[in-house]
Amino acid sequence: MNPIDLVVTVCAVLSPATCEEQHLMFNYGGSPRQCAMAAPPYIAQWVGDHPKWQAVRWRCEYPHPNDKA
Repeated sequence: MNPIDLVVTVCAVLSPATCEEQHLMFNYGGSPRQCAMAAPPYIAQWVGDHPKWQAVRWRCEYPHPNDKA
């Protein structure tokens, strides 16, 4: 398994123009495309823990060497 970065763009429920990216790092054995297709349960869990935000888009990518874990 390799670390992968699930990048979720979330917007505030009460202010939809207020958006930011959240990075969810975890170990995943597939490609970034497979990760993006498997992401909805992880995103649903994050949104359930952060009810003031809604997910609007997401992507997966391999971590960049300069990123801090």
